[in-house]
Amino acid sequence: MTIRRFSAAVFAAALLTPGLAACNNAGSGEAGVSASPTVSGGAASGSASPGTSEAKQALLNSTNEIRNGNFRFTMTGVGSTAEGQVHQPSQSAQMKLSIGDASSDLMMNLDLIHAKPDSWVKLDLGGKSASSIPGAQKLSLGKYQHLDQTRIKGNKSLGFDFEKVDPAGSAVLTQGITEVRQTGEGAYAGTLDVSKAAEAGSVDQTVITALGAQAQSVPFTAKLDPQGRLSELVVQIPAAGQVAAQDIKITYSDYGNATAAQKPAADQVVEAPQELYNLFS
Repeated sequence: MTIRRFSAAVFAAALLTPGLAACNNAGSGEAGVSASPTVSGGAASGSASPGTSEAKQALLNSTNEIRNGNFRFTMTGVGSTAEGQVHQPSQSAQMKLSIGDASSDLMMNLDLIHAKPDSWVKLDLGGKSASSIPGAQKLSLGKYQHLDQTRIKGNKSLGFDFEKVDPAGSAVLTQGITEVRQTGEGAYAGTLDVSKAAEAGSVDQTVITALGAQAQSVPFTAKLDPQGRLSELVVQIPAAGQVAAQDIKITYSDYGNATAAQKPAADQVVEAPQELYNLFS
């Protein structure tokens, strides 16, 4: 299955792997920003322990409304934040991503807008390694860069597939639940197998590999809203190798009440240069 979701691939690869992949690229003079690999095959399907099937089914059902493509979301990890909205009725979506901070070697702020048939990205780079990125002066322009659809088709960082609208792949993650119990009204806790969940977009393959056998039993908590829809999922990644222990937190809100993404004003748009496509290739 090919997954194309916003810059979730950039989010996972650059933030949830040992060190900032983008920083490493900048320091070595490489142009590309690493993206999560495409994973073939089905979702993780660990066998649930006896007595957990009802709770697991509630969590599986909680992701159904996400498929309708009308919600707001956030994702957070170590040194990173992402937030946005999907609005299937208008065939539009937007995501704002921040990687690093003022103390980082490389800081990146990304604002990506899709409004069929067009896409735009606004990129701001900072940090002492930013100048090492080829064509950096052409990338941080303070304006939105219009993207050539023929050049981003299938690109997991810049493209977007309105048939696969969840930036975090929570349906894939919940299918990997191996044990779960209800801890309160609309609250759950348990473990899940993330070893086959790289396609979810929120857990990078490098992290999964580093976890080894631990990937088959990663703790999580989840919350559902009064309508039984997923409102929060926290995957508690343990420390392994160079990967520090961290929480990946995903939230959903405003189901059915998101708004259309706003196209940038014409005077705020330029055509994307070759250097941008090189950066996200």
